[in-house]
Amino acid sequence: MFIQTEATPNPATLKFLPGRIVMPEGTFEARDAQSATASPLAERLFTVPGVTSVFFGYDFISVTKNDGEWQHLKPAILGGIMEHFMAGAPVLNTGTASSDEDGEEFFDDADAATVETIKELLETRIRPAVAGDGGDITFRGFKDGVVYLVMKGACSGCPSSTATLRHGIQNLLRHFLPDVREVQAV
Repeated sequence: MFIQTEATPNPATLKFLPGRIVMPEGTFEARDAQSATASPLAERLFTVPGVTSVFFGYDFISVTKNDGEWQHLKPAILGGIMEHFMAGAPVLNTGTASSDEDGEEFFDDADAATVETIKELLETRIRPAVAGDGGDITFRGFKDGVVYLVMKGACSGCPSSTATLRHGIQNLLRHFLPDVREVQAV
C-alpha cells in the first residue's frame, strides 16, 4: 500500500492520501482522543504523540499536530494508517454517523431561496477546493446578511482561513447574492 502526503496551507496539518476511499459519504472529525473513540482509525492515530486532531474526507485523512516535527511524526502516522487498512478494520465503528451535521441550521423561512443558493455554491465551488487543502466547510446559518460556516480539518485553526473566508468565500457569495454582507466562521 502506497500512501501519499501533501502539505496543506495549515503548517500544523498534513494530508494523507491512502489511494482508496476513506469516507464514502460525509466527513468525520475528532478533535481529541475522547471523540476519536467513534473510529478505530482515529483512535490509532491519536496514539501518536503530538496528534491533536484527525479529519476524514472522501479519499483523504488530515492529521493536525500540536508539537513535534513532521519528519518524526509522519512515519508513525503512515504506519498507523497502513496497519489499519491492511487489517481491513472499519473507519467508523458500527452505528456511528458521519459528522456532517454539527448542529442545527438557522435561517428565516423568507431567506430559503438565498440559503439554497448559498448551499449550492458551497457544494459545487467551495467544498471541492477546501477538500483539496485537506479540510471541509459546511453551512450553519444565515441571519441579517451574515453567512455562518463551520470549518473542519486542515481549515480549522489554519492561519490563512480568515483570508479564505473574507477574500475567497465572502467575495464569491457576494458576487452571486447581493443579500450577503459577511461570512463568519462558527
